[in-house]
Amino acid sequence: MKLFISLLIVGSLLLVSSAHAEKITVAAAADLKFAMDEIVTGFNKNHAGDEVQVVYGSSGKFLTQIQQGAPYDLFFSADIGFPRELAKKGLAASEVKPYAVGRIVIWSAEVDATKLTLASLTDPKFTKIAIANPKHAPYGTRAEEALRSAGVWDRVLPKLVFGDNISQTAQYVLSGNAQVGIIALSLVLNPELSKKGGYYLIPDTLHNSLEQGFVITKPGANKPLAKRFADYMGSLQARAVMTKYGFVLPHEKVVK
Repeated sequence: MKLFISLLIVGSLLLVSSAHAEKITVAAAADLKFAMDEIVTGFNKNHAGDEVQVVYGSSGKFLTQIQQGAPYDLFFSADIGFPRELAKKGLAASEVKPYAVGRIVIWSAEVDATKLTLASLTDPKFTKIAIANPKHAPYGTRAEEALRSAGVWDRVLPKLVFGDNISQTAQYVLSGNAQVGIIALSLVLNPELSKKGGYYLIPDTLHNSLEQGFVITKPGANKPLAKRFADYMGSLQARAVMTKYGFVLPHEKVVK
């Protein structure tokens, strides 16, 4: 009888836990891949049973998908302008919050990129240079701006190969499909990439700021888990992870 009662209590607790468990889907810019994975892991330690599913990709494409009704509960964009656009169109369920400023770097798996500059990319030995597609990827837009500011855009344009997002761009370089690329610092600081080639931090004076922001979207309006995860992004634990991957946090000075 005691065993039966114990099993009944355990079963009831499981049912209660299951009933209160929630799931949200987060659309996140590809530069967040490694940082966000760690943040979700940390969040889950205190939210057992809840599920935070993250889909990574191009911020511009996510913007279009959300406008067309994609059921993402939160949108973490590499360009804060995109969630602001959602808010203007009444597709946001929270205020737009800045969460970081990103940086771009020259990186190569084949050569020591610490010795390169944007002018170096005009060297004939570099026949394929990877950047994210400027049409919908903020990191690609900033790469184009930097190349234009350095006066080398027209000379490197014939060499460019475009990744759909910044993660795919990094993969082009890692796989050897491009000899060098302009990618996110946050990806370079991942152990898989950081042990290869080194990097050159592109001065942020050469491009517009990569201010990044997030918003709870309409589908996440009535999901407490969306609010809890949004709040967690401001925690010391989450901020420490973002700093680890080279992001400049709100209210902190950008290091040149």
